[in-house]
Amino acid sequence: MKKIAKPIERSKLRLYIGKEYYIIKRKLKWLFSSNWAKPKEDINFTNIVFKHRSLILRPLKDVEMYLQENKRTNLILATKKIHKTVIKPGETFSLWKLVGRPSKRKGYLEGLVLKSGKIDTDTGGGLCQLGNLLFWVFAHSPLTITERYRHSYDVFPDVKRKVPFGAGATLSYNYIDLQVRNETNNSFQINLSLDDTHLNGNLTSLHSLNTSYSIEERDHKIELQFWGGYTRHNKIYQMQENSNGIINEKLLVENNAIMMYNPILEHQ
Repeated sequence: MKKIAKPIERSKLRLYIGKEYYIIKRKLKWLFSSNWAKPKEDINFTNIVFKHRSLILRPLKDVEMYLQENKRTNLILATKKIHKTVIKPGETFSLWKLVGRPSKRKGYLEGLVLKSGKIDTDTGGGLCQLGNLLFWVFAHSPLTITERYRHSYDVFPDVKRKVPFGAGATLSYNYIDLQVRNETNNSFQINLSLDDTHLNGNLTSLHSLNTSYSIEERDHKIELQFWGGYTRHNKIYQMQENSNGIINEKLLVENNAIMMYNPILEHQ
């Protein structure tokens, strides 16, 4: 059994000071680093590497639907900053560097966030859906995921799940980021849009690929911890198959999350 320590609650002041410290530290890193990917409105690649869509309005237990509606607004604002971004060879994509800090002044609304595993609200809430979609798209490509943070808590039971547990990325401005680096000789473009029901995304490339990518979940299990809570674990592998049928695999992420619901009761 993989032992997971019981979470420690920290004071709001300590959390605030720590957060602002890491925000400043990340801004300095941006300032003194180069080769960041940028949007290119005049470029349109036609080779589709992978595409995915996710439902925007998803009824969740004990969550007001207005927060889901607000999420739509927040997603519209954030996707506009990322849409058409081209990742050239040697460049790095950073979600937060492009989106910037969500604020009321920019039009962001109160949305759903998770704080220490508990449902809360904050300006710009709901953008984790964008992080989840982009991670899933990147996982089906040759781009190297250099920064991705797992969800520390499994808050909601699975309902019509279409991707494996933990196959996403949590976000918090600006140091809990999603970043990928292009270590290939090809260029890639991110395309995002929203329709009435879904957030849509695809990754296109300048040149067609000779390798196809798929995802495989392994070692999924739920364990009862020594302190009485349940935890959930799995591993996400990227399967790479070239034109000759040769398959390679790479461990992308390992997830270990504290469950905020009783899996036995939910199953019953």
